[in-house]
Amino acid sequence: MPRLEDLDKNLKVENSLPDELLELFDFHSCEEKPFSIHGVFKENGRFVRMPSEIAANVSGGVSWLNTNTAGGRVRFVTNSAKIAITVEKSRDGIMSHMPLTGQAGFDLYGEAEGINRYYGTFIPPADYQNGYQGVVWLPDNTLRTITLNMPLYSGVNNLFIGIEKGATLLPASEFSAPPVVYYGSSITQGGCASRPGCAYQAIVHRRINYDFINLGFSGNAKAEDTMMEYLSRLEMSAFVYDYDHNAPTAEHLEATHYKGYLKIRERHSDIPVIMMTRPKYYLDSDEKLRLSIVEASFERAVANGDKNVRLIRGNEIFDSVTDQMALVDNSHPADFGFFKMAESLTPVLKEFI
Repeated sequence: MPRLEDLDKNLKVENSLPDELLELFDFHSCEEKPFSIHGVFKENGRFVRMPSEIAANVSGGVSWLNTNTAGGRVRFVTNSAKIAITVEKSRDGIMSHMPLTGQAGFDLYGEAEGINRYYGTFIPPADYQNGYQGVVWLPDNTLRTITLNMPLYSGVNNLFIGIEKGATLLPASEFSAPPVVYYGSSITQGGCASRPGCAYQAIVHRRINYDFINLGFSGNAKAEDTMMEYLSRLEMSAFVYDYDHNAPTAEHLEATHYKGYLKIRERHSDIPVIMMTRPKYYLDSDEKLRLSIVEASFERAVANGDKNVRLIRGNEIFDSVTDQMALVDNSHPADFGFFKMAESLTPVLKEFI
């Protein structure tokens, strides 16, 4: 039986670039200047989202997922008309309902003259083992601020970025304020976006030009005391709080949600705290109960005088029509679902920052 890539050459993806193409580039480690790394940092030979020791003290699941680079970005300025990568990473498990480009791919955005555009995806071959190479062509040699979004559901050991020989390479401008911190479930982590730049945080932050940290832990966001203590100590401009999906029971959610909010407020008395609930229009009885628990947390915070807390009800993000196009498995958003989430969150963040 022929493979699809044999029938359609446009679907073929190679593990490596030909030598004649590689010779056009100078490759640089993303850990070198002038590249800047956001949302992740290097520890024990891999990129992580929080210190490994603290992650292990939270739970085994958080420890494992901590090496997924959701929200990781590399930024720089160049006029190179094509950009290549060589990524060293281990083979990851395949999810049936999420594209490999979202799980293990990188995508590239370029900003020039106030316009931020998607230019292409570094697509992992289906059979890759220890990494892969790729190249994205840009239309011309305009000087652009480049953002490479890192994989949502896999790890990265090393990333080398290829810039055309002789091209300009400069640092991107620094963000003017601390990041927005997101804590939540698999939806926060980015399941099931088709590529990293389609996760809702990436959409929002291209619009508001703010840094962010994604601490979504698929199936393992339970507002443990150790996790909330760590979160409370982060420097941040706002906190987005969305884990009701992962609370083992409604009783667990009720016991931890307001308590976690108070922990953030201990060290951040006036930053915006945005509570979110699962993005789903049709709710079953347990989901309705969980929504009411988060609503109660919000109302209690307001009653106690908090003027910088907001609630985004996930059942109001979609309607009866869009709900049927927004979710992959009646739970995780597809790209359209993440777009609708970003539409709901962007004006709330703009109100404050």
